[in-house]
Amino acid sequence: MDVLPLVALIAASAAVAGAARWTPVPAPLLLVAVGLVAAYVPGVPDYHLDPHIVLPLILPPLLHTAALESSYLDLRANIRPVALLSVGYTLFATLAVGYLAYLLIPDLPLTAALVLGAVIAPPDAVAATAIARKVGLPSRITTILQGESLVNDATAITAYKVALAAAIGEGASWAGGIREFLVAAVGGVGVGLVLMVPIHWLRRHMKEAMLQNTLSLLIPFVAYAAAEQVGASGVLAVVVVALFLGHRSWEVDFETRLQEAAVWKVVAFILESAVFALIGLQLPLVIEGLGEYSGVQAAWYALGVFFLVVLVRFVWSYPATYLPRILSTRIKERESDMDWRRPLIVSWAGMRGVVSLAIAFSIPLVMDDGEPFPARNLVLFLTFTTVIGTLVVQGLSLPWLIRVLKLPGRDTQAETLAEAQAQNAASQAAERRVDELMQDERNCLPQPLQDRLRTVLERRRNSVWERLGQPNPVTGESADETYRRLAREAIAAEREVFVRMRDERRIDDEMMRTLLRKLDLEEAAAYREVED
Repeated sequence: MDVLPLVALIAASAAVAGAARWTPVPAPLLLVAVGLVAAYVPGVPDYHLDPHIVLPLILPPLLHTAALESSYLDLRANIRPVALLSVGYTLFATLAVGYLAYLLIPDLPLTAALVLGAVIAPPDAVAATAIARKVGLPSRITTILQGESLVNDATAITAYKVALAAAIGEGASWAGGIREFLVAAVGGVGVGLVLMVPIHWLRRHMKEAMLQNTLSLLIPFVAYAAAEQVGASGVLAVVVVALFLGHRSWEVDFETRLQEAAVWKVVAFILESAVFALIGLQLPLVIEGLGEYSGVQAAWYALGVFFLVVLVRFVWSYPATYLPRILSTRIKERESDMDWRRPLIVSWAGMRGVVSLAIAFSIPLVMDDGEPFPARNLVLFLTFTTVIGTLVVQGLSLPWLIRVLKLPGRDTQAETLAEAQAQNAASQAAERRVDELMQDERNCLPQPLQDRLRTVLERRRNSVWERLGQPNPVTGESADETYRRLAREAIAAEREVFVRMRDERRIDDEMMRTLLRKLDLEEAAAYREVED
């Protein structure tokens, strides 16, 4: 097996994603654009998007990472809009886009059109949430988009299986389709519920952080495979397990949490970068497969389907937003801050992604009777152009639209105040506990060490309040930021001494690594992680 193309893909996509941080273009869009150009560069290998790899090997870890970082409580608080989008909209888009495409494209069978509808129904919120964080969308919209992406893949894959069964001649009825959907949904959730408790028990009782993180890397694949083995939705099983583990992550020791966060950040970065680059690299394969459809004819069909996809999301989003408020006074009072701009943003944030392409590539070449699958190449082409069109048109214009609408962003002042109040309450509880422990003669400490314990607690409590204070008139930093910068400089000076002593052979490498790890933990404690 030639691994060089794989290594080249990972290295190049990571480099492009890293470079995107220095441009106003979101990383997913830049990766797709570079992939489109690279597809026609001489010497670039032909990359084939294999659904047998994407669905069971790439989708589970991406979903697992997203679910770990999601808030179970926020998702539960927004269960209605999330369900209406992830289930209701996905099924509506499958039927509406499929039927309208059937009317738009001559000689396209209805069953094949419904397959197309199921394939391009689920938005991929990776790009949308990346843009949302970058431009500072309100947290509720970001939560809804994330929640939609966690479940809609399962809905679309099940709808695709039902439509495909009808298209290839295996027979399918409305009752059978509903039954299969319910089996997949209930079974996927059930498998997740069965697995989540023993997995969490293992994580709590393993004492070695390396073993715990090895288990962490296996969890999404185990959950996905277990559910698929019994005919249930592997996607839902992965999401249920990850939401539970993320919600109870505080019960795992700190070393595991630190390692796990770093490991999954790297995994998600590599996979997301590679899959968006792969989208662009599929262009030659898709164009070559068009066959009997001319370029101009196929382009008109692609433009028509793109507009249908965009329109259908608007047709669903506004009624799904306002009808519950019309029917329920309680919902209207609870969500009184809703205005027309929020469903507009949610509607426009319906970019499609790699899952749609992976499902499209899994369409069989022939049906049960041996005949070629009708218009398979056209379905593949329309999926590709819809993915590219939504990523480029909607993805590039979404930040501009958010700025034009002047949608209120995250209230960082209120968030900092809430953080300070929480830290103050926690520090007071810790101080009371220290006072209790100091009364026990078994916990006797010299006064300097007792003072140090209390100083650390006081410093942690004051650091957040200081971010609310007036900045330094010279540097523009808050007192807390200045403290952290100076602490980092002091730690860097210590680190240089340890390295110099190792080079002078006054300490060995093992001792140097032990000392550096202590400094690393102090630096990690001194600096609050800031998301880009």
